[in-house]
Amino acid sequence: MSFNGGACEGVAAFVCGVRVVLDHSCQVQRHSLAERRNDLYETPTVAVEALLRVEKLPHRLWEPACGRGAIVRPLRAAGHEVLASDLVDYGDPTHFYERDFLSEKLPIGCEGIVTNPPYKLAEQFAAHAIAICPLVVMLMRLAFFESERRRDVLENCGLARIHCIRKRVPMMHRADWVGRKGNSGMAFAWFVWDRSHVGPTVIDRISWETML
Repeated sequence: MSFNGGACEGVAAFVCGVRVVLDHSCQVQRHSLAERRNDLYETPTVAVEALLRVEKLPHRLWEPACGRGAIVRPLRAAGHEVLASDLVDYGDPTHFYERDFLSEKLPIGCEGIVTNPPYKLAEQFAAHAIAICPLVVMLMRLAFFESERRRDVLENCGLARIHCIRKRVPMMHRADWVGRKGNSGMAFAWFVWDRSHVGPTVIDRISWETML
């Protein structure tokens, strides 16, 4: 993997540092590729832009369920260094593929995790992320906030903010969907875990539309 230009050199240094950590020998596959490969719903750019308007994210970030890079691209465009990885190989040479996030340690130099986790593994992703990283930001269904079963990742674990997206996010469809596309029928929110947070979770409403 190679980068050209000043800004990319910084990314290369970060990625090369991480590359040593992301070693296949340290992984124990908990879920087969066949079980997880189709659970890709790409995040609209406008949802990431809405997050950037309300959260001051650190410079070096990790997107561990990057897919084709829907979250990675707007984060990099905003000036962040982003390590991108995924269990499935989607063919982007700037990403690390066949990486099982649930078996990974926090890469050296990483300051935060930002991702849209696989729906069927959302709770496991959240639990692992907050265990290894001091700042975690995940796009989840708003309904994730309910349930007695999820109390270990929702209560007394640094859940600082929930940014509820007040208008349904556009075009949250499974990858390679060929049917009619429109706004999602479900409510989504950005969940932010911060180990330094003390006090109750703050819930607000944000818009993915600009000038609102």
